[in-house]
Amino acid sequence: MATSKTRKRRSDDLRAEYEFGALAGGVRGKYLRRASDGTNLVLLDPDVARTFRDSRSVNEALRLLANLARGSARAGR
Repeated sequence: MATSKTRKRRSDDLRAEYEFGALAGGVRGKYLRRASDGTNLVLLDPDVARTFRDSRSVNEALRLLANLARGSARAGR
């Protein structure tokens, strides 16, 4: 376990050789839309995560549920 003597806080973690002038013109979020296209992040509750260990099993279960829902919607007409 680290003691307070061995843990030193550095006030500045940046190296002296960084040239911030070369970073001018950066655009915040430039690639956000491209990175998020086609992705959907969902946080599973712990009990659900124990049942579905990977994205493949979640997708299979959701496809089955979607097919069942479509089938019951047609039957109810």
